[in-house]
Amino acid sequence: MAERLLGFRCSENRRVESMSGPSAEYFYTPTADARKCIGFKVNLFGIITDFSVSVKSRGSDYFISLKVSDESSPGFFVNFFAEVPFKLPHIKEMGDIIIVHRVVMRVYNEKVYGCYDKRFSSFALFEGRSGEGFNAYQTSANYHPMDNQNDRLSHLRKRLLAHKFDTVMKSYPLRLKSIKTETVFDLVCKVLHVCETSVGQWMIYVWDGTDTPPVTFRKDLNTEGENPSPLHLDTVPLSREVLKTFPCIGTVLRIVVKKYFEEIPQMLEGGCWVKLCNLTCELPYGIWRGLLHVSSEVHFLSDEDEYVKRNIRDFEGRISCEARCHPLTYSPRVFCITGTTDTELPFATLISSLTHAKVEHRFRSIVRVVSAHPWKADQLRSTVDGHYRIKLTLEDPTARIRAVIIGADAEVFFGGYLETDVLLTKLRMILGIKDYVGETRAAYCVRDPPWLSVVLASYCLDKDNPLESRRYKIFATTLLD
Repeated sequence: MAERLLGFRCSENRRVESMSGPSAEYFYTPTADARKCIGFKVNLFGIITDFSVSVKSRGSDYFISLKVSDESSPGFFVNFFAEVPFKLPHIKEMGDIIIVHRVVMRVYNEKVYGCYDKRFSSFALFEGRSGEGFNAYQTSANYHPMDNQNDRLSHLRKRLLAHKFDTVMKSYPLRLKSIKTETVFDLVCKVLHVCETSVGQWMIYVWDGTDTPPVTFRKDLNTEGENPSPLHLDTVPLSREVLKTFPCIGTVLRIVVKKYFEEIPQMLEGGCWVKLCNLTCELPYGIWRGLLHVSSEVHFLSDEDEYVKRNIRDFEGRISCEARCHPLTYSPRVFCITGTTDTELPFATLISSLTHAKVEHRFRSIVRVVSAHPWKADQLRSTVDGHYRIKLTLEDPTARIRAVIIGADAEVFFGGYLETDVLLTKLRMILGIKDYVGETRAAYCVRDPPWLSVVLASYCLDKDNPLESRRYKIFATTLLD
């Protein structure tokens, strides 16, 4: 009876589904109305304005929370549960569009939220502002598309392009995992270090427990020998003592301060949480860097702030799971293109190695190949002994290093001494060069390298100067066919 009194707003919203066909008709409840439907199922069609890191729940499931917004309100969080991580939503970027069916509305501690029940709920994810097609990039196994969803998708995308959702999305600070260029945004983060650069500017080092998104590269590979890709953007490299104070998981973003803020003296000791308003980002050399402008603002936050507690909670969930050292965008089900034989070694991030107590150590890591020298297949073998030798610039969300693959290790890596065309295919794969790009354009085309699981060894060339002479090599790693 109560369900009837609520009319079309609640329950399954007069859902009419054809049992004989793959499509269906749904009524989608505006988020403002859905908040009033406690205890009932609703269907939602909106914009993702925030999402958490997927973590292991207290039970046997995995969990992720995302916020769904639309024109009617800033929305609310929907909690998703699944028995395996890959069944959870994997959002490409903030502002993507989600359809979620049969979400149960609940309230806890006076906060309204939606609960996705894996037994009967379903979802589909679509690209947001930048999307053009109508195919979902991820759907749950039991999702059925509706007959007129393309019209609604087009409508939401037009609203996004017209900046109709900017106010709603801006009211919720972005995470480092969702930042992008050419966008003004707010960021809640922890200040780790502040210093004055050699050119008289201030640099702030901040962190929120998440990883900045992997980016594409377009540096001319032919110039890598004389002008190698930089390992960092610091005008003066940070000391090992400072680096040791940084977390070993999550990106530390460098932010250039374009004007002097009176809050800088309070940030000098680090450790405080702040909200940075009107922040932008750029990508020199494919490395994320933030910019605080004249119009920017700095606000100090307490440890009890809602967003501070969220960041801490999500990070604690991340470090408690087995894949804590894996980048957030890495999935072994999708990017498994390498195999390693030394599987007893622990996984570690690159910053963990750079600050390791022992200069010489071995570990496994998930990395991308920023550049290679040499990068052409017919130049990989030495003219002296005929053995492979190649130097790679590697990165993960925490740092960049250079590592060599030489001799027997390189033979294992490439799978033997191969024909040039086969070797070329493997080089293109790790560099992220598309197959259709011709040889003359390959050196400076846009590259999107995949994640690789590799085994690394740190060693020193001079025992009297171990840190200054430290080098890395890849071994016990093979590219899979």
